[in-house]
Amino acid sequence: MNFKVSFAHALAVTALLLGSVSAGQAWHATGHMMTAAVAWDQMTPAARKRVAELLKKNPDFDTWVQGVPDADKDKTAFVRASIWPDVIKRRAPEYTDDGEDPTDPNADANVGYSDKLMHKYWHYIDLPFAPPKQKVKLIPPKNPNAETRINKHRDTLLAPGAGDDLKSYDLVWLIHIVGDVHQPLHATSRFTKARPQGDDGGNKVKIKCMPSCGSNLHTFWDGLVDSLEVQNDDAATAQAAIGAAAKLKKATGAAAANTDPHAWIAESFQIAKTSVYRSPIGTANQTFTLTAAYKKNAMKIGRDRIALAGARLAKLLNDAFKVGPVARAHFGPYASR
Repeated sequence: MNFKVSFAHALAVTALLLGSVSAGQAWHATGHMMTAAVAWDQMTPAARKRVAELLKKNPDFDTWVQGVPDADKDKTAFVRASIWPDVIKRRAPEYTDDGEDPTDPNADANVGYSDKLMHKYWHYIDLPFAPPKQKVKLIPPKNPNAETRINKHRDTLLAPGAGDDLKSYDLVWLIHIVGDVHQPLHATSRFTKARPQGDDGGNKVKIKCMPSCGSNLHTFWDGLVDSLEVQNDDAATAQAAIGAAAKLKKATGAAAANTDPHAWIAESFQIAKTSVYRSPIGTANQTFTLTAAYKKNAMKIGRDRIALAGARLAKLLNDAFKVGPVARAHFGPYASR
């Protein structure tokens, strides 16, 4: 499977949100940073304070805040932390590429920054489905995956005995994966006669459109809010993403308060089946041309999912960093599938 980084490495602006898209690297950096910016603005002072303390444990912290005014350092670090699990994919041999299949004996380890595996399989969960009339065997998702890791990282933040190094590591991954699972193609793999082993979350579905929007369906959806390549300048992307996030419509109500990752993933899975794999996307092994109507609908979904992911991340962290047993009672037991 092509690794799934999560929404693009670029800048989101209103013009793009209303119009065309360009391919980036893989929710690419912009989408993740926008999710984090939304979350920060909805976090309590107590949650922000604790998060800021933990992020200082990350080995990249000094780079994140270099040249940033003191008043903006905490938010900037939080926004840039959102892409750290993707950044380490570019750091071989410091980090080991252990592939897409979680076969390494340390695949589900939780030891903090001493862990030097890339853990690409933590970014998604391939819930399988087959369209009507496609009689094929479905392959269940592998463990660990995005859902099992969200539960594990969240539990670490609640654990009084966990050290700050581990809490920092798990926090950074949690920020990232919450964004990942709100991208519909990080929650599914479609099985067809043409792709009996699954399409790896749309990575194997070839597309084209004008202007260029990537070569496959997964890249298109990852890059919905990309508009301008920033030459791998994560600092510039962070500031642009903060501005773009402020323009999103705020997610409210019961949906925004939902902190159950199983429900988030079920939503993404349903959106994938009904709104991603829709006309002009067919089941044949061919290249599909995206229409203006398809792109417009996808853009709306992308904006809504980022806003919702940010609100939910904020709620999760606000609850996690409450003092005493109230927070633990709120979360209750977490059972992974």
